[in-house]
Amino acid sequence: MTSFDTSPQLNVWRALLALAVVFVMLATTGWTALRNQREATPLQASLESWAHGRLHGHPLPDPDAAPAQLTRFFASLTSQERVRLAQRYPLAVGNMNGAPVKLRYQANRLALLQARAVERTRMHDTRLTPSGQQEAGRRMHRFESLTAPERHILAFDPDGSGRVAEVFGDLGTAERISLVVPGVDTDLLTFQRTSRSYSAPVGMAKALYQAERAASPATRTAVIAWADYTAPAGLGIDSATAMRAETGAVRLNALVRALPGASPVSLFCHSYGSVVCGVAAHTLPDRVADIAVAGSPGMRVANASHLRTTAHVWAMRDADDWIQDVPYMEVGGLGHGADPVSSAFGARVLSARGADGHAGYFEPGTESLLNFAEIGTGAYSSVQCAHEDEACRAGLSGTATAGRA
Repeated sequence: MTSFDTSPQLNVWRALLALAVVFVMLATTGWTALRNQREATPLQASLESWAHGRLHGHPLPDPDAAPAQLTRFFASLTSQERVRLAQRYPLAVGNMNGAPVKLRYQANRLALLQARAVERTRMHDTRLTPSGQQEAGRRMHRFESLTAPERHILAFDPDGSGRVAEVFGDLGTAERISLVVPGVDTDLLTFQRTSRSYSAPVGMAKALYQAERAASPATRTAVIAWADYTAPAGLGIDSATAMRAETGAVRLNALVRALPGASPVSLFCHSYGSVVCGVAAHTLPDRVADIAVAGSPGMRVANASHLRTTAHVWAMRDADDWIQDVPYMEVGGLGHGADPVSSAFGARVLSARGADGHAGYFEPGTESLLNFAEIGTGAYSSVQCAHEDEACRAGLSGTATAGRA
């Protein structure tokens, strides 16, 4: 799984208050400030270089400008000028919301090649421990795999544990766009797995893309595996608070607002990813038609109406998912609030039959994945509800390309 992948460990949650005290002590002793005193990351260096760059004697626009403004800037350039900027500032352009999608793919491929060269050198750096050299080798091979011609990397940051987002399908022509938001223990090295592949973002997104195409062949779809936020590592203070979710929500909102066209967008949020989606919900644009959560520890609200979104809110949980044993509460910032599949929460509760625990929601052949595919293509009348009253489909249209009813 990408989040909360171990067996139930309720004693961990009982220890969270003690961990919170330690966290506060560390923060107040200046430990946090010391950790933040570090040299510029590769992405920061590329952005700073862009900020001082010029084109035909004119300064380049602020990379944090509104996506529409950056889109207009790139549209005013020739194809040669755009490629030149991507070659000169690959990380900046590759992560720039508003830059043309295909240009971002090109820029990120260049950035990945550069990052691969760095890790290849580190593999033979005798100043590193053997485990450090081994990790450099793993990173080098991951970067190399991401440069394959058929892969479309929408975002990439090699710093620390790393961030990345990959697209399946054509964003430019898609009638429906789906975005997979994973949870804890998601980074560059866990972005894709050989074993238990459908528990990693790439496997999740691939499975969803194939399921959507099978569910509605006539609907042009695109799916994004979005691991472009710093997820918590394991069960600890970060996974029990919204700190990582809050920064992730900002990045998620920025990406959605920069997606090309006006096609409806559906978010599929797994485990801690549902915390990210819950925090982001009220900031997301109206083109977000659906927020679907699976194996959720909570969405930081007591009721779906408190998300302040016009999107349909869906929820599912497999009967064998251990996340149900986590206390659904929020006290002093610890915990993530009410259970999204409870009747009091007010989400549309879907069947997850066949999911087989916390990490299996995107496994092919499961009712959970099929439900996601029906949502992703807008075929709401075809979803399978968790309860016989079929309340989850009430009041929805079911056309394959429909947005919100």
